[in-house]
Amino acid sequence: MKIIVIGCTHAGTAAVTQIAKLYPDAKITVYERNDNISFLSCGIALHVGGVVHDAEQLFYSNPGQLRQLGINTKMRHDVLAIDTDHKTVQVRDLVSGSTSEDWYDKLVLTTGSWPIIPKMQGINLDNILLCKNYAHAKTIIQKAEHARKIVVVGAGYIGIELVEAFEQLGKHVTLIDNTPRVLCKYLDERFTDLVEEELKARGVDLALEQTVTSFIGTSGKVNKVVTTAGEHEADLVILCIGFRPNTKLLEGQAEMLPNGAIIVDEYMRTSCPDVYAAGDSCAIRFNPTGKHAYIPLATNAVRMGTLVARNLVKPTIMYLGTQGTSGIKVFDYNIASTGMTEQAALDAGMNVKEITIVDDYRPDFMPTHEKALLKVVYEADGGRIIGAQVLSKADLTQSINTLSVCIQNGMTMDELGFVDFFFQPHYNKPWNLLNQAGLQAYASI
Repeated sequence: MKIIVIGCTHAGTAAVTQIAKLYPDAKITVYERNDNISFLSCGIALHVGGVVHDAEQLFYSNPGQLRQLGINTKMRHDVLAIDTDHKTVQVRDLVSGSTSEDWYDKLVLTTGSWPIIPKMQGINLDNILLCKNYAHAKTIIQKAEHARKIVVVGAGYIGIELVEAFEQLGKHVTLIDNTPRVLCKYLDERFTDLVEEELKARGVDLALEQTVTSFIGTSGKVNKVVTTAGEHEADLVILCIGFRPNTKLLEGQAEMLPNGAIIVDEYMRTSCPDVYAAGDSCAIRFNPTGKHAYIPLATNAVRMGTLVARNLVKPTIMYLGTQGTSGIKVFDYNIASTGMTEQAALDAGMNVKEITIVDDYRPDFMPTHEKALLKVVYEADGGRIIGAQVLSKADLTQSINTLSVCIQNGMTMDELGFVDFFFQPHYNKPWNLLNQAGLQAYASI
């Protein structure tokens, strides 16, 4: 069996290492256009802020390890085209410039995503940077050292984490986003209000409900960001607007969402025979709605990559779908969410209710205790849980993992009220916060 894997970050690394172990007699070739693999881009802000001192620690594999597994690892090789009818690929060696053709029995597409780069005046000025890979991380560190005023465009997880890192380095930071709230994809207003208050208290300028229209520079370097509401001075600009799936290689051949994300079934199969896909290039089943959605997360990528290997020869293990579960630390706040926010559910036309709990996370007789803010969103008819959020200065983020399991298993609020959770005064109360949410919902019926 001859297997070609295109792209080797999270999904690709997970797929190829498992394939090599499950099928030791297979001939496996990896084509990767970069000179490195498995870089954890979620750690860039930690590196910028000095929490992780060596960016090399953000790799969990390398080409040498793949070669030790017997994998033909072709770094700095760019796949130019795929012919799924004839099962061939056209490849360019980016070092020599030569092109060649290869063939496969099974093809695994794990090409990931790339940051959205808006087409506008001044976008090519120096000191306007992206935040995705190892090269970006090194450039951001280098440029930030001499920058005083930094503008971050995009108030999602990556943008917020960079804002925090730059603020802790003593920089003057402006955060621009065209939405009315930070982190609005993950959190409802009561939560984002607290995050915004904390950002403002730290001296961060919030420029929300503004759209960047152009960049102005002097001597080829950016010095102003122009928005629909005014101008913001900047020595350095980081674009964190979002990501697009890298799927042009299968354009017109595989079924995709309108944004280009490849639709895969529960066994990671595309609509092309013997072609599998995983990671940020794919659309996957979003359990709260039951529909395919584009949710680029490293956790989804490694699960999907592992499942590709398990299902490569025959359907074996089904993908359970995703809740888009994620977490972030913003200064002293520990925050996590899963599933849909109340606003997202309403925007989708769903009939939902919510329960919000504000309580000390452990008994008052303990020497210290912190407030916890928990919100659970559920369907008005039947009580099926579809989303949850938690915020506290205590680390209660694992409760969101629990609620992720609840959503995945289709649990209801009345069931949540009576789930068996332990009690220990160091950690919680006799009625766990999640029990409280379920009981309050049950009482309101």
